[in-house]
Amino acid sequence: MNDSPDETESPGAGSFVVFEGFARLASGTLAEAALAAKRAQERGTRSAVLVFDQATGAVTDLDLRGTEPEIAARHAPLARPATKRGRPKLGVVAREVTLLPRHWEWLGSQPGGASVALRRLVEAARKLDSESGAPRRRTEAAYRFMSAMAGDLPGFEDAARALFAQDRERLLHCIRAWAPDIRDQLLRYLGPSGEAGPG
Repeated sequence: MNDSPDETESPGAGSFVVFEGFARLASGTLAEAALAAKRAQERGTRSAVLVFDQATGAVTDLDLRGTEPEIAARHAPLARPATKRGRPKLGVVAREVTLLPRHWEWLGSQPGGASVALRRLVEAARKLDSESGAPRRRTEAAYRFMSAMAGDLPGFEDAARALFAQDRERLLHCIRAWAPDIRDQLLRYLGPSGEAGPG
């Protein structure tokens, strides 16, 4: 678990950050974040304790009842069930696909057959989505975070406009008076340059 807000860290799936008031308390897995939030509550903090998904910027609701081992177990990643269909050693999973006859005819005429053609089409679409969608997803994640943490702070509306305009200089100007941990986390959502670029 990373308790240091200064350590560089890229937001990613399965990674969460805990804020106690305007201070970044900790980051790590969902189970680690839950334990950090529980400990903050047990200290009797008067500040709000919020846990954010570092991939989406969304506030994550946690069940903090019970002992620490119970909380950790409740928020541990679910084990993936073993599958017997497809080619599990390669990670291939068989599922039903419904297409029109002309689609099946075209797929069947492709080198390697329908399965290979479908995999190629999916990979090409994923790459295109990753390249074109990453800036938008980063901006949306940053906005979700700043709405929850800074919606009532001075300069929020101007900062939001700068964020969606991808005007980094203006954004930095608008958030200069915000708590350092909020500024830092906001820029983490936008990538190393602080811009909503590909990540």
